[in-house]
Amino acid sequence: MKAPVLETERLVLRAAEPRDIDASAAMWGSDEVTRFIGGKPRSRQDAWFGLLRGIGLWEMKGFGYWVVTDKANGAYLGEAGFADFERGLPKELIWGPEAGWAFGPQAWGKGYGTEAVRAIHDWLDGTEFASSCCVIEPENSGSRRVAEKLGYSHTGETLLGGVPVYTYRRGA
Repeated sequence: MKAPVLETERLVLRAAEPRDIDASAAMWGSDEVTRFIGGKPRSRQDAWFGLLRGIGLWEMKGFGYWVVTDKANGAYLGEAGFADFERGLPKELIWGPEAGWAFGPQAWGKGYGTEAVRAIHDWLDGTEFASSCCVIEPENSGSRRVAEKLGYSHTGETLLGGVPVYTYRRGA
């Protein structure tokens, strides 16, 4: 299964392609972007593995990640989707696919995150998955606001790799 193309007023969400590696590596290599997502910039190879993982999830799980682009000019803005990362987090805090999103600084403060994450949840709502979760570092106020706008409720706190995180749930 391949990621379906999703369109919003300003965005196109599509499957990752080899041409996305430069923009993805630049985004994931940024201290600003990774400050609350793992805490350290990722290598080009790790960005590549992330794109591949996002594609592979579609085949294995029936959901995965999209590359988010600007509808007007095709510019890469970020990545959003759903995963099953087998993180070993407490089962009482994690339900269904785990939503995740990351955008480069050029996309911040423009509502692209909310627009893209709403689109992926509209897609998820049309599938057999009745609920989803997300894991967000407490200091990541931007992602917490996006999650809350989309109906996520705070379910608890735990550690992920020794780092405190909040867990959220949406749906049944």
